[in-house]
Amino acid sequence: MKIAPLFFVLLLIGCQKTKPTDAAPPIAEILENHETLPVTNDEKIIKTDTVAIYMDGTESPTDYILAHLVEQQADKDSIVSVKYRLDFYQNKAKTASSKIAIKGFEKGSEWTASYGLASENFKNSPFLQISVGYPACGYSHENYLYYLKNNSLQLVHQWNTLSDSGWGNWLEIINPEKNSEPKSFYCKTVAFVPDDENENQDMGILTYSDSIAFELKDNKWKKMLLSAKDKPYFEKKMTFDQFNTIE
Repeated sequence: MKIAPLFFVLLLIGCQKTKPTDAAPPIAEILENHETLPVTNDEKIIKTDTVAIYMDGTESPTDYILAHLVEQQADKDSIVSVKYRLDFYQNKAKTASSKIAIKGFEKGSEWTASYGLASENFKNSPFLQISVGYPACGYSHENYLYYLKNNSLQLVHQWNTLSDSGWGNWLEIINPEKNSEPKSFYCKTVAFVPDDENENQDMGILTYSDSIAFELKDNKWKKMLLSAKDKPYFEKKMTFDQFNTIE
């Protein structure tokens, strides 16, 4: 399946009611995959969180993640940076590990994990989404999309989200193939923020940016940025209620 043509067809369908911005025309750009830190098993573990993995909304009885805190430090502004080693267990057997670093970690943050790529939650999906952050409005959450198959693990994508009383930003993942193991998919960053220039405090601005296409090649996921980085390629003003009634 060809990524770019499919992406632009869906983009036109999804955006026909919006106004393009004056951002530069999209330019395809190959993106480097996120690099994880080297994993070692002899590190001193400060604490361990057991992270349940959900599939079809139900907690798996045999699959889970052990999130080991192996390093933490605070700078002069009391901003905490941490490193975690994630050990992945399937059928109660350890299958793979990954190490991540998080800056601005909040004490009391919680982990969540689920199988599946988009809104569909497939039981046999090799995709695993993990999120960690403080469970309250106004706090940023770190998100990770892993691909775990045949004990081989790849960090496919990483992003942050924030929700504050209905406002915020998040990632929308589209799986055109509608199955558990697509050969391609794409995502875009969605944001709905208050319109500070409007006297109506209920008025907001919906934007889409950073459209990325993913394709499986030689058992590794490759990705390509299809829009100008960090620049909305369309936007639409609407009230808070209008936004929340969009189907």
